Amino acid sequence: MRIGDIEILPVRDGTGREAARDILGRPGVADPWECHAEHLHPDGSLELPLGGFCVRTGDRVVLVDTGLGRHDDGRYTGGALPDALAAYGIRPDEVTDVVLTHLHADHIGWVSDEGRPVFPNAVHRLHRADWEHFVSGGGPATAGPAAAKFAPVEDRLELFDEDFTVAPGLDARHAPGHTPGSTVYVASSGGRRALLLGDVVHSVVQLAERDWEVVWDVDPVAASAVRNRIADEAADTGDVLVAGHFPGLRFGRVVTVDGPRRFVAV
Repeated sequence: MRIGDIEILPVRDGTGREAARDILGRPGVADPWECHAEHLHPDGSLELPLGGFCVRTGDRVVLVDTGLGRHDDGRYTGGALPDALAAYGIRPDEVTDVVLTHLHADHIGWVSDEGRPVFPNAVHRLHRADWEHFVSGGGPATAGPAAAKFAPVEDRLELFDEDFTVAPGLDARHAPGHTPGSTVYVASSGGRRALLLGDVVHSVVQLAERDWEVVWDVDPVAASAVRNRIADEAADTGDVLVAGHFPGLRFGRVVTVDGPRRFVAV
C-alpha cells in the first residue's frame, strides 16, 4: 500500500484461531455470527492473522507491532516475521523504529528473542498507560510476558503519554479501550491517509456491527466508542484502514453507500 510518499508493507508472523462465538459478538445474543457466517470456517472458528506493518517514510523504517514470536501451541502459531521482512529485502538492523499499538503477547513477540534484541538499532516506543498496566503497575496483567520481552531493549525504550509524530507522515494517536494505552498509527502523505488500528478492531464485522464486543477489551464501553468514532470519521472518505487481525492483513475502506456501514477491502 502506498500513501503518497509512504510505503506500508504487511508483515505476517503467523495465525491464531478462536471459536468466534466465544470471543466476539453482541452481548446477550447466543449466536451473533449467524448473519456473518461467511467470515468463519465451517467449524465456527475465526482465523486471526498475526503480524504487523512496516512503514517506510523518508530514511526511516518503522515496524508497527512485532507479531507473536516463536510460539506454537496448536491454536496460535508465530515465528515468520523475520522471514517476511527479509522477503521485502529488510534486515533487522535496518529497522529504525519499533512502535507498539499495545502490549498483548501477539503484538510484542519479536521485540526480543532468546534474551536478545531482534531489532538492535531501533528505538522502541509504546504508550506509558500500557507500560503501567502490563509491566510496572503491579496489577494482575503484570504477570504476563511483557516485562521479559522488553528487558533486553531497556536502553532503547521510550514511553509516551501524548500523541506525537513518529516519523515524517506517521503519527501516534491514543485510542484507549482495548487496553489503557492502545494506540492507532496514522500515515498521511499526498492528501491521503491510512490508519493502522492495532486491536481497536478484531474483525471487519465490527465495522458493520456497532455494538459487538471482544472479550479481550479492558474497557468495552471505551473500546466501542473509539472504534465507532474512527469508523464514522473514515466512512465514505478516501481513508484506508487495516487492523492486525484483518484477513490477509488487507486494507479497506469504510462505506455506507447503498446500505449500512461496512468494510470493503481494496
